[in-house]
Amino acid sequence: MEANAKVTYDLEPEVRVSGFDGEAYEGASQVTDALTVATRNAGCVVVDCYPGVGEDALGYVTSAFAPTLTVRSDDVFLEGEELERRIAPILTDDRVRGVMYYGVLRDFVVPERLAAAQEQVARELAAGGRVLVYGVGASLVAATPDVLIYCDLGRWNIELRYRAGMPNFRRDNASEDPLRKIKCGYFLEWRVADKHKMSVFNRVDWFLDTNDRQNPKLVSGTAVRTGLEQCARRPFRCVPYFDPGVWGGHWMQERFGLDPEQPNFAWSFDGVPEENSLYLRFVRQGDAPFVSSSAVSDDRGDARPDGVRIELPCMDLVLSQPVELLGMRNYCRFGAEFPIRFDFLDTMGGQNLSLQVHPLTEYIKSKFGMPYTQDESYYILDAGEGAGVYLGIRDGADPAQMMSALRTAQAGGEPFDAERYVNLWPAKKHDHFLIPAGTVHCSAANTVVLEISATPYNFTFKLWDWGRLGLDGLPRPIHIEDGERNIQWDRRTDWVRKNLVNATREVARGDGWVEEHTGLHQLEFIETRRFTATVPTEHDATEGFHMLNIVDGPGALISSPSGAFKPYEVHYAETFIVPAAAGRYVVTPLGADADGRDPEIKFVQAYVRQTA
Repeated sequence: MEANAKVTYDLEPEVRVSGFDGEAYEGASQVTDALTVATRNAGCVVVDCYPGVGEDALGYVTSAFAPTLTVRSDDVFLEGEELERRIAPILTDDRVRGVMYYGVLRDFVVPERLAAAQEQVARELAAGGRVLVYGVGASLVAATPDVLIYCDLGRWNIELRYRAGMPNFRRDNASEDPLRKIKCGYFLEWRVADKHKMSVFNRVDWFLDTNDRQNPKLVSGTAVRTGLEQCARRPFRCVPYFDPGVWGGHWMQERFGLDPEQPNFAWSFDGVPEENSLYLRFVRQGDAPFVSSSAVSDDRGDARPDGVRIELPCMDLVLSQPVELLGMRNYCRFGAEFPIRFDFLDTMGGQNLSLQVHPLTEYIKSKFGMPYTQDESYYILDAGEGAGVYLGIRDGADPAQMMSALRTAQAGGEPFDAERYVNLWPAKKHDHFLIPAGTVHCSAANTVVLEISATPYNFTFKLWDWGRLGLDGLPRPIHIEDGERNIQWDRRTDWVRKNLVNATREVARGDGWVEEHTGLHQLEFIETRRFTATVPTEHDATEGFHMLNIVDGPGALISSPSGAFKPYEVHYAETFIVPAAAGRYVVTPLGADADGRDPEIKFVQAYVRQTA
């Protein structure tokens, strides 16, 4: 694809909910009017909020409901010194890493405050009043309201609000380092909030979307649950997001039509259900038909349909439809977690990533409470001059000397000579480098990586960051001690060359198609295949979801041989998921040439390796 090619990458993929008939509203006036009708005969209305929502929805509900008593559920929770004491062992002193918390939201309730709030609600209702309970965990205060509204919030929007000065729930830390706020969210807030949300999810009457504070959306609980059920039975894309970084490049900026005013874009999370959102579009029956599952802009010749689009965390799909999405085997192995992620690392015209290593499974489990670690691979989507990947320890490198050199460099002494100790492998388009946990690695400059990885959060032990500061002007987190305890020193040059660099082999071929095993290493649970095809190829996700990316060619049409779902169009570099419940599917190259021949496409397919 040429740099000046027409942009086909969809920045706003959405799922159209079929068979929908009403109960979706957009804009302050419509939302208020709908809530007025919905709460007309209610005595008690509960508005339960995800941490980060704040006061966003309060005005719409109070205008519609006119309560005689408003109870703030936030007030029943711990705060101040007692809260900080309780959460200190979970958050630790580290800037980015904590210990996973497996408790529930109620663990942080002050029982006397909760009892007092419940009594206040009961007394007002007995007197014939109208009670609104609003805030995080509001359902704990009033478990059986007449109307239950839930205000959800996408993870990326939460992170942006942290950067803008929003504190963590019940904490006085508005000016704290955003990385520490995100850490609190990941290890504590989001864990307990997701459990609480799922405890009321099937009882929610209305979902109120205030991700865009200026344009609220309101959709019935039945419609949202129906939308998620449909999403778990057809191919779909998450909503990608992009972020600059100190080492970032410009490939995504140019190819995907991103903001040219930004200094660069380093990361894109394009297939990370734990981080990304879903767009669900509700179009009333009889409205204009849906044009394309990936319609995005006028210059593509497409137009968005009418109706109301809401944003939900993709984790709502994982948590509410785990078997349908993951498949029973994966659900039994991982629980309601999505274990594979696809993301982009762009250093084209940028700098090297930090030299790093990921923890071994026992280390991440015993020290951080995580059930599995970040095994991964680098699939080279594109490469410029001097592109490469640092991977594995060089033959003859002495471990003690290497660690001493790293500590000296980190202390401000002589810069670390990475190529003296670590192999630098040249990289070209479509190379695949396998990176089981414990292997020292990083991408070099002028490389675009499709990172195929297990999903654990930020467990990158940085060993050397080339002496630079982050975009925030602060030193980036370095974890040499942890790294030293996890480096596998026997992964030397010859072993890496044989096992981790382009360990690709053909496994099947037919007329117009080739299937190759490209990894991952036998130590990793992820299987990856690359297909090169000019004809339709059939696949089966019944045993467990498939995650795919179109790594070359214009795109593909994804269809069901049994008609189980409508055909779905995807384009170059777009990541998409085929749920287990979608079953068999066909990938057909998109766009015949002037002679009627289908173009050649390449796509990478990843799934959890199944054992007998």
